[in-house]
Amino acid sequence: MKWLKKLTRLFIWLALIGGLTAAVSIASLYYYLEPTLPSTDSLKNVQFQVPLRVFSKENKLIAEFGEMRRIPLAYQQIPEQMVQAFLAAEDDRFFVHPGVDYKGLVRAAYQLLLTGERRQGGSTITMQVARNFFLSSEKTFTRKFSEIFLSLRIEHDLTKQEILELYLNKIYMGNRAYGVGAAAMVYYGKAVNELSLPQIAMIAGLPKAPSRYNPLADPERSIQRRDYVLGRMNKLGFITDAEEQDARSTPITASMHIAKAEADAPYIAEMVRAEMFNRYGNEAYTTGFNVYTTIESALQTTANKALRDNLQAYDQRHGYRGAEQHLNITGKEDDLTLDALLKDHRIVGELQPAIVTQVQEKSATVYLGEGRHEELSWSGLEWARPYKNDNRVGGKPQSAGEIIVAGDLIRILEKQTEAGKELRLAQIPSAESAFVAVNPDNGAIKALAGGYDFYHSKFNRVTQALRQPGSGFKPVIYSAALDAGFTPASLINDAPVVFDDPSLEGAWRPENYSGKFFGPTRLRYALTKSRNLVSIRLLRSIGIKRALEQAEKFGFNPDDLPHNLSLALGSASVTPLQMASAYSILANGGFKVEPYFIDRIERDTGELIEKSLPVTVCEECTPETAGDLPIAPRVISPQNYYLMNSMMRDVITQGTAIKARSLGRRDLAGKTGTTNDQRDAWFNGFNRTLVAIAWVGFDTSKPLGRGEVGGRAALPAWIEFMRFALKDVPEQPLKLPPGMVTVRIDPKTGKRASVDQEDAIFEVFRTENAPEALDTSSNSSKQPGNNSKGGAGEQQIF
Repeated sequence: MKWLKKLTRLFIWLALIGGLTAAVSIASLYYYLEPTLPSTDSLKNVQFQVPLRVFSKENKLIAEFGEMRRIPLAYQQIPEQMVQAFLAAEDDRFFVHPGVDYKGLVRAAYQLLLTGERRQGGSTITMQVARNFFLSSEKTFTRKFSEIFLSLRIEHDLTKQEILELYLNKIYMGNRAYGVGAAAMVYYGKAVNELSLPQIAMIAGLPKAPSRYNPLADPERSIQRRDYVLGRMNKLGFITDAEEQDARSTPITASMHIAKAEADAPYIAEMVRAEMFNRYGNEAYTTGFNVYTTIESALQTTANKALRDNLQAYDQRHGYRGAEQHLNITGKEDDLTLDALLKDHRIVGELQPAIVTQVQEKSATVYLGEGRHEELSWSGLEWARPYKNDNRVGGKPQSAGEIIVAGDLIRILEKQTEAGKELRLAQIPSAESAFVAVNPDNGAIKALAGGYDFYHSKFNRVTQALRQPGSGFKPVIYSAALDAGFTPASLINDAPVVFDDPSLEGAWRPENYSGKFFGPTRLRYALTKSRNLVSIRLLRSIGIKRALEQAEKFGFNPDDLPHNLSLALGSASVTPLQMASAYSILANGGFKVEPYFIDRIERDTGELIEKSLPVTVCEECTPETAGDLPIAPRVISPQNYYLMNSMMRDVITQGTAIKARSLGRRDLAGKTGTTNDQRDAWFNGFNRTLVAIAWVGFDTSKPLGRGEVGGRAALPAWIEFMRFALKDVPEQPLKLPPGMVTVRIDPKTGKRASVDQEDAIFEVFRTENAPEALDTSSNSSKQPGNNSKGGAGEQQIF
């Protein structure tokens, strides 16, 4: 027995020596690696990479930018069953071990001895946190020991709940989803607290191999992994046998859920993205910024619809250009074959791609995808006269076969009417459009559509398209003339004129749109009817310099404007947003505001980063009462504002925008704009609370076609938008400011009318510019145009 005691003593000594050696080795290894281990302090204030999100004024999602999809959650927001599922799948001893599960390490060592391969790492959740936040995933002993030491440090510095919160927000779940919040949304379109048990188990099974066990990529393997997690949850007492069996019998319900925009404003979203990138660089996409815009979703939806309806109407007037493409089909293809032919053709605006499968005498059968076969009736086809050129269409079709044939790839516009669903043959408009609406009191952009479809053309015509405004620029000239002493009653001769201006490269013979001349015309009537020759003579009278100074007050850079008489006809190049800014002055009482689209910027935690403080119209404010509110500067006088607003109301009541009378309001004002050969069509209009600008034209600047003036090609979009935008907005009367008088005048001469003149009309004047009372004495010999008070009430230009 002595030999047994000796052997036992030997083993004890060997164990002590081995243990001591191991302890010394581990201590040495720790002191060797310790200087290279990162501090865990950063884990207490982790900033997860969260995408940039853009919202409307009402907090509706517009867009999301960033490679990583993540919705950070606090531990208290994560359902207990979700925690249990991850413990069952990844680390059931998490709440027991000190960060390192020695049983797991023993299993890993045994695996290494058995196979010679490091296939099972024995990693705990804490070790995964250490690896994901600080270390690489390379399989080396040095990295493994660093992971172990760092895990022990993490467990010392953080609570178990804090570690789990980090893990469940950081872990990769496939399909660009990071963390359980994003995974729930990406795979099920739900918040984590809305998930069922089988859905929770499916998500908990993903971290082991997000690609292999992905329910979208490999449903069969994902079910096996899900069921494994469910079995582990049952074994650990987290769920009952019945719950496990019920969950196992549930089919896969996962599908791809990308964050859906609740407000359709992609042009604004891109403006925000560009602005945030300019400010923050690539951090804009990862810092979790939530940008709240000034966009009102209902107005945005209306603007999109108004723009598209108007372009469709224009396109329909100019005829059908034919199918987008012809496909060789036999008529025997099944739905899957037809779906394959449609898969590369996306919806543009509201226009769905469709394949003509059969053509009858007065109808056709079309396939719209996903098993939908629909009849296209004659009422949806008969409009399609063949396009000849921008000024001419062919004759009315007599049968469907004259328009389309089987195999044609066409576009369908589907509308819900009182009679039910209605399908109409359509086409992607060849012309383009822009629409923007702003609050004239502070410049907040309330709706913006830079084209028919952002994904068809990302060019933002509201901010990037430099186009000639045509007669839409005339109010700037007229405002300058009013400051120069002219009145709405001043007479200007509407007659032929020839200018030999070197800056215009030779003789210039401007004309009115109608080609006619109307003789002496009052200023008010000339603006109402958009008389070009009156504007040119007016500009020549006041001088280019004065007009450019006035244009600068309206926000235009004089260096970007022509320094010749063509300025009177809007030959400058401006954007629709610049026009919105200028017309805000004519709407808000004469104050300069700057358009803006970002209301505030917050982090995903709710922390406020920035709040916009735009210059704001406040007529009653003083520097003392305004406080921190920046006050918009006045750029035109109340009298100038009143006269301009009054004259521009006549544009709607009896001028080139008379169609807008259909809105039934008396507080609307505006100005049409049309350029040479109808290359641009505008309507710039407003009331006291809202300015809206509509533009239509080709990106190539080719003519829109005969008769496509601002009042026809652009005004309908403005009317449709304003009908909705102003439906609950009370009318605001135009108040007469001090220093003005109303006088009865002769409409032919602009002079004060006699008491008994039957066709006299009322006109408003600055007091100093009012026409003098009639001199009834027989000795009077005043000549037309003379005014002893120096006013311009009878000013005439011939």
